[in-house]
Amino acid sequence: MIKKITLGLVALLVLIQFIPAEKNESNDTEFDITKSYNVPDNVAMILKGACNDCHTNLTRYPWYSNIQPVKYMLADHVNEGKEHLNFSTFTKIPLRVQNHKFEEIIEMVEEKEMPLESYTYFGLHPEANLTGEQRQVLVDWAKEQMAMLAATYPADSLKMKPRPAPAN
Repeated sequence: MIKKITLGLVALLVLIQFIPAEKNESNDTEFDITKSYNVPDNVAMILKGACNDCHTNLTRYPWYSNIQPVKYMLADHVNEGKEHLNFSTFTKIPLRVQNHKFEEIIEMVEEKEMPLESYTYFGLHPEANLTGEQRQVLVDWAKEQMAMLAATYPADSLKMKPRPAPAN
């Protein structure tokens, strides 16, 4: 019985290798954050090492990303990250949302919610283990971008509209 279960699991693992998962490699930068915002080299290096794999249109995939079910899990993780924040399409979203995204960057970095612990497990992405100084660089940069927006645009164009109350 155990032999049949083992053979079944091995067969399943072999079969799922043929299930495709879309890779995030378009590198479309038409609406990239750098088109409208100052991203100094030190910030760009931090973003590249700790953020861009899940928050841009170009992911650097590790060798194990070609093995299912890891391939599918990584694709899902990257897609979810891009849904929340995509630096490659940043200037395409409304100004109020851009401003709000900077607020979220500040919050997530200060609260150490980003980068995700799962991204830094086992030392697989050592460049993503941000120091306190790197975190402060990102927070200061996001605050500078918000200040630039506040100095350039009317305040009401930068405020998020309240969400409608859920219907009962």
